[in-house]
Amino acid sequence: MKLTLDLHGLYNRGDEIDRALRAVIDEALEKKVRLVEIIPGKGSGQLKKRVLRYLDQPDVKPLYHRVEKDSKNFGRIFVHFRF
Repeated sequence: MKLTLDLHGLYNRGDEIDRALRAVIDEALEKKVRLVEIIPGKGSGQLKKRVLRYLDQPDVKPLYHRVEKDSKNFGRIFVHFRF
């Protein structure tokens, strides 16, 4: 099972982006989903950088196993969980 979060509609709303990211991580932990796909889109890359900074926060980083940037699609990030 995989969860997907598409951030295209939230590109300039910082608090909503953080809430959406936290909600999808919490859902993955609750349902023991091993993979979350986050789609910040291609654009200028600023949204992707924001997502990566969020995932690198000290209180968020221990919640997941690893982050993978999709080598075939610049506008996609995979967050892997281990249970």
